[in-house]
Amino acid sequence: MSDTRIRSWKDKILFTPGPLTTSQAVKLAMLRDLGSRDFEFIESIKDIRRRLLQIGGVTPSEYTAIPMQGSGTFGLEAVVSSVMPADGKLLVVRNGAYGKRLAQIATVLKVPTVELVVPEDKKPAAEDVAATLDKDPGITHVAMVHCETTTGLINPVLAVGEVIAKRSRQFIVDAMSSFGAVPIDLAKAHVDYLVSSANKCIEGVPGFSFVVAKLGSLKATAGLARSVSLDIYAQWRGLEENGQFRFTPPTHSLLAFRQALVELEEEGGVEARAARYRANYETLVAGMREMGFEEYLSPHDQGYIITSFRFPAHPRFSFERFYKALNERGYVIYPGKVSDADCFRIGSIGRIFPNDVRDLLGAIREALAELGVEPRTWQAQ
Repeated sequence: MSDTRIRSWKDKILFTPGPLTTSQAVKLAMLRDLGSRDFEFIESIKDIRRRLLQIGGVTPSEYTAIPMQGSGTFGLEAVVSSVMPADGKLLVVRNGAYGKRLAQIATVLKVPTVELVVPEDKKPAAEDVAATLDKDPGITHVAMVHCETTTGLINPVLAVGEVIAKRSRQFIVDAMSSFGAVPIDLAKAHVDYLVSSANKCIEGVPGFSFVVAKLGSLKATAGLARSVSLDIYAQWRGLEENGQFRFTPPTHSLLAFRQALVELEEEGGVEARAARYRANYETLVAGMREMGFEEYLSPHDQGYIITSFRFPAHPRFSFERFYKALNERGYVIYPGKVSDADCFRIGSIGRIFPNDVRDLLGAIREALAELGVEPRTWQAQ
């Protein structure tokens, strides 16, 4: 798809993990007022739920999709607070800030929690997850981030899911920054609950998250919820009974999301979107390396969603000034979240194309010149 159509109207281009740059049609879809009980709106919700299952490669007889008001973190808290039995225990496999957040959610909810902590630049090994489960038969659920947005690393959901299923535990996957652009077969990975957000790879706008839940697992959670508004079982029952949310839905965001889902299908689905994002990533990394920047992760572990780059070890480099210089040129990047290195992050997702990435690279060269930092005159920190 050509990027020429989106040149004349775009705001600052968001090279972030979300919210993202969206299409004009997605924006325009919000310029309608529909009641939450309107027949047309109810049909839109039904279509959204159907399309989400298609993206996950599953059928309505196996799984269901449950939109939930609130951000992706709200969706994660909804799952943890809704599905953990009183005598349950959660294992969080973490190798970054978002895995750490999952553990924090469970701890605040007073869910017994253990953590398998892996360095931020490494993938967890399925055999280590298996060994942890074998040592602790009290663990009932395992949670893991698919794309750890701290670094951009893609965790081995399929391999981990297999060892979890063999031990009859349940699997919660935070697919916030991957769903819609990194292929995942939920049934093959034995995922019981996948959580993602409207404003990530599906290229909608903020306002809600969603859960794709295995029906058999979900039905067994009736009465377990620790919250009224975050009860995913009750939300599912309401949607099944009358197609409506139990509480006021973000109508405009949902209409935009439906348009975004249509555009994902028109682009060619998950594989085609993955190809575009991968092209963005490859263009970005080639240009950044040419200037002397180094990625935090090894290429073997790096995904194509977002990339962490190390700060240049140059006395004139200041991330605050660098960020401001790019922002003034119409490009928004993200600060780093890595705990053991100074990094910044650049996303490859959203309604952006390789030409947009090349423009960003030009702006980075200009920003470096403004700071008095010559390319390839430093060693990364």
